[in-house]
Amino acid sequence: MRFQLTEDQRALRAGVRELLARRFDRAALRAAVDRRGLDRALWRELGAAGFFALRVPEADGGVGLGLPEAVLAFEEAGRVLLPGPLVATHLAAGAVPGAAAGEAVVAAVDGGLVEWLAEADVVRGDASGAVALTSVDPLTPLHRVPEPTGPGSAPDPVALLLTAAEQLGTATRACELAAQHARTREQFGQPIGAFQAVKHLCAQILVRAEVARAAVYAAAVTADPVDIAAARLLADEAAVRGARDCLQVHGGMGFTWESEVHLHLKRAWVRARRAGGVTESEELLAADLAVGTA
Repeated sequence: MRFQLTEDQRALRAGVRELLARRFDRAALRAAVDRRGLDRALWRELGAAGFFALRVPEADGGVGLGLPEAVLAFEEAGRVLLPGPLVATHLAAGAVPGAAAGEAVVAAVDGGLVEWLAEADVVRGDASGAVALTSVDPLTPLHRVPEPTGPGSAPDPVALLLTAAEQLGTATRACELAAQHARTREQFGQPIGAFQAVKHLCAQILVRAEVARAAVYAAAVTADPVDIAAARLLADEAAVRGARDCLQVHGGMGFTWESEVHLHLKRAWVRARRAGGVTESEELLAADLAVGTA
């Protein structure tokens, strides 16, 4: 199956990329790491640009677009490591006053974890008994709460897909960083990309990212929970393994605090722990296969 973006979708992706390049470039990323807090001005600017209201109907003051367009926007956010509870606030747009406009920051209990709880204006779900954690990702403060149980505790498929889109953005960026370093870093008088081992690493990063892209885009069109589960699995793998391989391409330089690469790996780890991760998605796929073969 072949998916082609429409002219409007390409324009949307370009617009989001331009906005983020202007407001959250590499210097802003480093500043966010040092500041360790949410940039409320940027959050409001995202709201004004319609990032959170993309799927809110026009009659209700939103942009009136669909899930494929939201996936493109969240892919770009993942690519630049945009911090904040993006998925929770997006899902709350139209339901929580101020969320669509970026005036309210919304956090959500997600599989026992809450991201950005301390800075949230609204928390969806029961966050009682929350305990602060030391997050591996300096840009994602975490709290743990008792695991939700009972009806309604299943993760929202849209949240799963938007997380997959963010992971796809990280996988894409890992591919860009690995290729760039392989072309410019020299050893023994030639770029390291000329060596077979490095070529293989870069090729594996690219293949995983493109396979995940096809799955994520397809799931955005079908909105089928099984397709979304498959997309989530592939995107988590592409992000985590892609960032690891990108670190390998960079060698010791990739582990330095000044490097962007280790931040992508840490964010990919945190996203992979959100609800609907490996175990839950695998179980959903297995159940679907069992029904199909019964």
